[in-house]
Amino acid sequence: MASDVQTQPSPSDAKATGSRPEYRARICDIPEGERPRERFREIGGTGMSQRELLAIILRSGAEGVSALQLADAVLMKFGGLIGLAHASLDELQQVHGIGPVKAIEIKAALELGRRLALSTPDTRPQVKTPADAAQLLMPNMSLLEQEEVRIVLLDTRNRVLGTSMIYRGSLNGASVRVGEVFREAIRSNCASIIFAHNHPSGDPSPSAEDVAVTRALVQAGKLLNIEVLDHIIIAHNRYVSLKEQGLGFE
Repeated sequence: MASDVQTQPSPSDAKATGSRPEYRARICDIPEGERPRERFREIGGTGMSQRELLAIILRSGAEGVSALQLADAVLMKFGGLIGLAHASLDELQQVHGIGPVKAIEIKAALELGRRLALSTPDTRPQVKTPADAAQLLMPNMSLLEQEEVRIVLLDTRNRVLGTSMIYRGSLNGASVRVGEVFREAIRSNCASIIFAHNHPSGDPSPSAEDVAVTRALVQAGKLLNIEVLDHIIIAHNRYVSLKEQGLGFE
């Protein structure tokens, strides 16, 4: 006599019928020819996507998430490589699966890429106008929540040798030490500098103190034979060039 009792299918039954529980693929579940490291070995980095290259840096995923899926999550969180480059270590660690070590490794890889771009003279950005300087500075400075003072180091052809963060804090005559501003410039044997700081308030309008600091730096630069080309104030997606406005460069 047939039984009326219905039994749940066992895992083997599920396999036999072609159904299976959902799961997130691990790197080892991906066919060998499609794994990021193997693809890098076969085709080189130029033929790979951003997510694959980032997955190689991450090396592993998190619980239930592969390195590729974690790379997708990171890129989506920060809107691609530019946003990723601007993210802080703390912001990176807000992504599930990114701990202190992975965050540092990501930032270190991006910093190496930045330095490589600046190390070859023909690929160094050239600053010809205040807009060029602002475009160089705004991605890193426009959304800072605290005021920072930075200088852009330039060679005799106005090519960027590097940037240096002088200090964090409100800009005033007492806090700006001329020696600190020009120390890195002298060490780098640069021809000129662009002085820059940000206004977290969102208003780039220069204050009387900004003008006074500019005037002092311009005079010091003349004595040191290092020209101060401009003082750029960054605020969100706006900027002001004190050189364009003739403030402090009289």
